[in-house]
Amino acid sequence: MSFFTRCGWYCQFLEEDLKTPLPRTFTFASSDKILQLAEHAGALRNLECRQAIEHGVSVGKGGVFLMLTAEQYGKLCKR
Repeated sequence: MSFFTRCGWYCQFLEEDLKTPLPRTFTFASSDKILQLAEHAGALRNLECRQAIEHGVSVGKGGVFLMLTAEQYGKLCKR
């Protein structure tokens, strides 16, 4: 997932090739939602991962590898 701030926090999801976007995107009012989504998707495996996301938020853009279940992935692939 990549994220950046512009009229909220825009989140885009990419396939494993890091080039092909998935159809679903999200825009959140708060950067807290990015951390919640990352936690829910298994991306906060350790302190280093959390600090990397927090750094991305502080500079206004970043990315994180999510560990999605088949169900979560399927929801992102639906329009």
